Amino acid sequence: MRPLLGKVAIVTGSSRGIGAEIALTLAKAGATVVINYAKDKLAAEEIRTAIIEATGSECIAIRADVSNPDDVKQLFDQTIEHFQQIDILINNAGILLFKEISEIHNDEFDRIIDINLKSVFYTLREATEKLANHGRVVTISSTVTRLMLPKYGVYAATKAAVEQLTRIFAREMGKRGITANSVLPGPVDTELFRTGKTAVDIERMAAMAALGRIGESGDIAQVVLFLASDEARWMTGQSIGVNGGII
Repeated sequence: MRPLLGKVAIVTGSSRGIGAEIALTLAKAGATVVINYAKDKLAAEEIRTAIIEATGSECIAIRADVSNPDDVKQLFDQTIEHFQQIDILINNAGILLFKEISEIHNDEFDRIIDINLKSVFYTLREATEKLANHGRVVTISSTVTRLMLPKYGVYAATKAAVEQLTRIFAREMGKRGITANSVLPGPVDTELFRTGKTAVDIERMAAMAALGRIGESGDIAQVVLFLASDEARWMTGQSIGVNGGII
């Protein structure tokens, strides 16, 4: 069964990590996927090739810095030029800043706001006109928005903000049958998650989960697939924790 057959999906920040797994999962479910990357063309081509080999479906990679509104417009326009439609938008691009508030420099603050928050605003703004009726939006937030974890202050703030943007977008676009939800991963074993953490940090976070482990990218991708499918047609404006029972 391929529940997304005939659908076109953009997955931002999908050259590696959770984004790459989401792209592969949607493609296996029948979607035609657009891989988005900012810098690492080689990694983007690797996941593109993996998708084509696994599914036999067409897949393209588009370079776009989603913190730049002109690049975001280009990402949407090139997708429509190539595939004539956009049905699914997965807002996955993001960076992690693992520092106490007192340690964060102005340029670091600006960068995480640009990549984590402004990028979602820019993609949602494009989606208001260019996402098909009855389309699907899934924004990747984080379980840290529900916790008080030291060194996650600014990161958590950006993720809380994109959850609210997504909720309001859901209300505004409901008249077109478009749903928009946020997925809040717990700790997931990716390069992004491991940055700046010791083995002790990771063991401590794994112990916080009721299931006693950190997550895998596939744990998140399967929930995103559900939200992107027609099975979730009555779900919108929700923030869904996928975290092994941390909270």
